[in-house]
Amino acid sequence: MKLIDARKDHYRKLAHEEGYRSRSSYKLKELHKSYRIIGAGHYVLDLGCAPGGWTQVAVQLAGNQGKVMGVDISYVEEIPGAHIIKSDISDISVTEEILSFFGRKINTVICDLSPQVSGNWSVDHSKQISLNYTAAKIMDQVLEKNGNALFKIFDGEYSNEFYDYIRKKFAKTKLKKPKVSRKQSSELYCTCLGYRN
Repeated sequence: MKLIDARKDHYRKLAHEEGYRSRSSYKLKELHKSYRIIGAGHYVLDLGCAPGGWTQVAVQLAGNQGKVMGVDISYVEEIPGAHIIKSDISDISVTEEILSFFGRKINTVICDLSPQVSGNWSVDHSKQISLNYTAAKIMDQVLEKNGNALFKIFDGEYSNEFYDYIRKKFAKTKLKKPKVSRKQSSELYCTCLGYRN
């Protein structure tokens, strides 16, 4: 077994043992450890939350005083401590539903969005970047001043353009590939701190 496969299996096995729905939970944990994206008592929105690994971590980090909502086009099984809605993020009514649930602007938006992968990289990449622009529009309406955000980015032709677009909105941004990510994966994570509003 290759070392990469062994590591992949390690996180999948760990997720199973620790009760997380996906190995991507460890990507959020790693990024949070470096940048403190979610604080205790934070109100957190998870866009593209299926199967729920990031939502589970968000609930733990936000704690009892926090509030977490997950949104996905796919069905997501209930997660204790989180409110899940099945909705398309391009639906205009989703923003109203988000604000109605939280009752105020929120502290953090996390986006692990991915399109249905077709196998054609340039198509998948442009669809994924397009999803991020849609998420950023929602973020602009729900995130409070000095809030934080996290976006998954499929690295490719349009990734720099999106990164330039998003970094103008924050005091500090960092582009990083977590150690948990598979080596051959082209996903990067953009951590955004201090929303300028």
